[in-house]
Amino acid sequence: MKRTLERAPSGFTDWQGSHDDSQSESESALRTEEKATGRQGWFGETPLPQLRGTSQQELVQKGRWGEGQEQGGGCCSAWLSRAAPMGPEEGWYLLLCLALSGAAADPAERQWQAVDVVLDCFLVEEGRNLGGFAGSRNMVKAMLVLRQVPVLDDGSLEGFIDFQGGTLAKDNPSITFEASVNLVQIPQAEALLHADCNGKEVTCEISYYFLQTTEKAAWFITNVQVSGEGPDISMVMKTPRDAENGAVLHPTLNLPLSPRGTVQTTVELQVTTQTPSLSLLLGSSASLHCGFSVAPGLVLTSVEWRRQHKGSGQMVYRWTKGQQHAKREGATLEPEQLLLAGDASLTLPSLTLKDEGTYICQITTSLYQAQQNIHFHIQASPKVRLSLANKAVPATLVCNIAGYYPLDMTVKWTREELGGAPILVSGASFSGLRQSSDGTYSISSFLTPEPGPEGTTYTCQITHISLEQPLSVSTWIAPPALSLLLGQVWARAWAQT
Repeated sequence: MKRTLERAPSGFTDWQGSHDDSQSESESALRTEEKATGRQGWFGETPLPQLRGTSQQELVQKGRWGEGQEQGGGCCSAWLSRAAPMGPEEGWYLLLCLALSGAAADPAERQWQAVDVVLDCFLVEEGRNLGGFAGSRNMVKAMLVLRQVPVLDDGSLEGFIDFQGGTLAKDNPSITFEASVNLVQIPQAEALLHADCNGKEVTCEISYYFLQTTEKAAWFITNVQVSGEGPDISMVMKTPRDAENGAVLHPTLNLPLSPRGTVQTTVELQVTTQTPSLSLLLGSSASLHCGFSVAPGLVLTSVEWRRQHKGSGQMVYRWTKGQQHAKREGATLEPEQLLLAGDASLTLPSLTLKDEGTYICQITTSLYQAQQNIHFHIQASPKVRLSLANKAVPATLVCNIAGYYPLDMTVKWTREELGGAPILVSGASFSGLRQSSDGTYSISSFLTPEPGPEGTTYTCQITHISLEQPLSVSTWIAPPALSLLLGQVWARAWAQT
């Protein structure tokens, strides 16, 4: 399947699929469909109570779609990244990214616009017609087209042309899934569109979803991850298995193809987290985000939060038909937000090291089940104190580092003579590692100083993941002549960050 990038009169176009290079811009424009745009609005990740059951397309038309968050300008990488390099066009693409990074419209004037989001994916076939061992995985290149996803226009969406597709080429093994999102919401779609220009990667994996039902349909589950701060999205997609009279079937999936050569599906459940990885300080409170959206007719039956850590798992919180069961003291979620706003976020107060692990938010409906994983880390910042072990000559400096977590930590000693630059010092020794009742670690580092004729400043510098910058504690060691005069080593200590 040949892919090209066309230049629209006042913007740029969606991926067109199979395209004839000789086709004129005017002919391409005839295939442009009118965009569904609405007024700027806010109602969170999911519909307000009075909008419950309203389709996504209707919400777009009413101007009520979106989260209301600000999103910087940028090119729409979800389709633009699919353009093959074409010499000068490749440079134009890079310049376009830079230009659009500052092309954001006034937030007060921005509107919601429905666009097609196109993602490169892999279809995972586990043990299907592989002739191999059970559990083997076959990764097949695929493409996912999320049709008409509402996105807050940042000034870069003008001139978009919807996905057109093309007939399935016999020598092209790729599979294109065309997914309608009219029944659910796709939050933070801007993150998918602008990932490339924001220096992030999008990974997409589609797998079969098996149901014990007599209904003649096929189901798939799609997991989309945006590197960095997310979001991560899981979607259950349904496609009819029965073909219309004369419909062409996909050669490997045995599913009916649309005239565009795509497998048409409908997203009926999505579960999203905005915090796929989270680190917080010991003793603070945490909010683990988990949002969901279900198609009309599906009923939420349960929400489960489980924690896995070092090979063991345990239930943290469970909600079932209005009944709440907190296995971890203080764990809560808001039932009203759960039912009305699709918000299953979990709150954990007074964090301890026992709260660390991978949290699984599992949403179960009357038909489907999907989940999101959140990798949760606890940190504790070290407390550092520098002192003298004795007052004899030579004295011993002691750098005591206490109450830190996790274990990895670096200690560096430097010496600085008057008017000179800091010099790294070797030869320090360490005490045994100590662990307190709360699970944090402590250790001491020892160094014998060698003061110069005018005295020397010694610094103990600590680097730890919980610190934005290294933590340093310094002391000035008097010259030997002054030390002998006073009969002791004279030191003055101070802390600096």
